[in-house]
Amino acid sequence: MKITAINVYQVDLPLHEGRYAWSGGNSVDVFDSTVVEIETDAGLTGVGEVCPLGPAYLPAYAAGARAGLQQLAPGLLGMDPTRPMQISHHLDAALRGHPYVKSPIDMACWDLLGKATGQPVCHLLGGRYGETISLYRAISQQSPEQMAERCREYQAQGYRRFQLKVGGDPDTDIDRIHACAAVMRRGDTLVADANTGWSQYAALRVAAAVADLDVAIEQPCADYRSCLQVRRATARPFVLDESVDGMAWLLQAINDGAMDAVNIKIAKVGGLTRAHRMRDVCMESGIVMTLEDTWGGDVATAAIAHLAHSTPEAARFSVTDFNSYVTRAFALGAPQRRGGEMAASTAPGLGVSLDYSVLGAPIWRTAA
Repeated sequence: MKITAINVYQVDLPLHEGRYAWSGGNSVDVFDSTVVEIETDAGLTGVGEVCPLGPAYLPAYAAGARAGLQQLAPGLLGMDPTRPMQISHHLDAALRGHPYVKSPIDMACWDLLGKATGQPVCHLLGGRYGETISLYRAISQQSPEQMAERCREYQAQGYRRFQLKVGGDPDTDIDRIHACAAVMRRGDTLVADANTGWSQYAALRVAAAVADLDVAIEQPCADYRSCLQVRRATARPFVLDESVDGMAWLLQAINDGAMDAVNIKIAKVGGLTRAHRMRDVCMESGIVMTLEDTWGGDVATAAIAHLAHSTPEAARFSVTDFNSYVTRAFALGAPQRRGGEMAASTAPGLGVSLDYSVLGAPIWRTAA
């Protein structure tokens, strides 16, 4: 099988809640997502998606994804997309860094490999564990009272896991965590995610102030060293995210005992090829995982679902379904939330097909 053409689409994804806010005063009203479609001489197509969380979260931005894809696409023509590892090595040789640019290509290759072999992607990544996947809900940064009310609303919808967006004023964040902890029920999971927003001093203050609560602390500071110091000073469960952007940092963090859980985002690490390798290392090391992406819609959610389904349930700390946060669907067959859970498709590949009535024509196409 050979790649004969690559189509790239752009789609805006407005939010049901109107705005998503996190540390540092950052917020997004409409997500700018990029969808990649790979055509082959076998008549099969594969799809991928990348959607950065705005330009101020990671070293990634939507226009950069499309510029990078335009750079990479011509060199992929004629290659066999059913060999994701070879494609991954080719992409690294063609463009140093920029893992988020490579992620939708890698995702589309796994989709094609599944279709070519008649298997869902989760089977190719290791199997299918469980009938459904329990989801977490991110609680956008608001007042303590508003965030507690959001938790109640999502509890009523069947959610049991909540990720609070903190990382602002430490005193307000302490109030946010206490307010939300007060509405948790037995068996609920609460995470205070600072998204790198605290100084080491502020993080230590917050950790001490919530020491008696059943809450995990996620990525309090921007740099790994500061996070490690906070980790060593608190008995609260500890999660790393932004600091772990590849295998080297994952191994370092495991060696240092820097975390109890880690967030593996597909685009952050460069695609499903690397994400599932990191997943396997975490499983061998006893580290539980949040499995997700930076953001996205139907295709990214499908990829998350397959990665999560191929991971034993005991190793899943949390999983999310981004397409339930946004108002626009652009693919058929994508996982849909049901009572705080979702399931990956059992169809070959990712199990989704693009809805061109929503996407329209490609913004550009590269063909042999």
